[in-house]
Amino acid sequence: MFRDNSLIPSEAIRLAALGFLADGPRRYGDLAAAIRHFTSCVAGPSLELMGSSLELLRYEGLASSGGSAAAENGTLEITEAGRQTLHALLKARLRAPLGDFNRLTLLLKLRFLHVLPAGERHEQMALIAESVESELARLKELRRADAAAPGAFVEWLDHDIATLQARLQSLRVPAAE
Repeated sequence: MFRDNSLIPSEAIRLAALGFLADGPRRYGDLAAAIRHFTSCVAGPSLELMGSSLELLRYEGLASSGGSAAAENGTLEITEAGRQTLHALLKARLRAPLGDFNRLTLLLKLRFLHVLPAGERHEQMALIAESVESELARLKELRRADAAAPGAFVEWLDHDIATLQARLQSLRVPAAE
């Protein structure tokens, strides 16, 4: 993790892998494909997000398999240590501003937040809302300072501000239990 307790790219991949395994056992190849699909759709193809081998999950005791996980039919399952690691990764802070990598972290957290107990889910939603509020404040300050800028710039900022306000509103609505 970075010093501010936010995830580095390899930890985002670990969060994705453990999150998918928390939803149920997966074949090694299917897990790799799910991670690649999710990360590519959110952040685009990136060497930084190619991550280390999923075999490390087995080596570190975070996942187990009935045989060789690298075999096409090898199935991985999350272990108790893997669940604890997943919970710790889900509690990581979001970095500001919300660029592509941090957006990936946010979406991974939202995707797998259901594995946390209700109280911890609510705590994480509050931290996510705090991050959105911080980004919203920065954009509003930029908008205020550059109000006389050419139209396309101001229109783009207004759109981003409205989007963040809508996200903030949706985060404040209690999630269905």
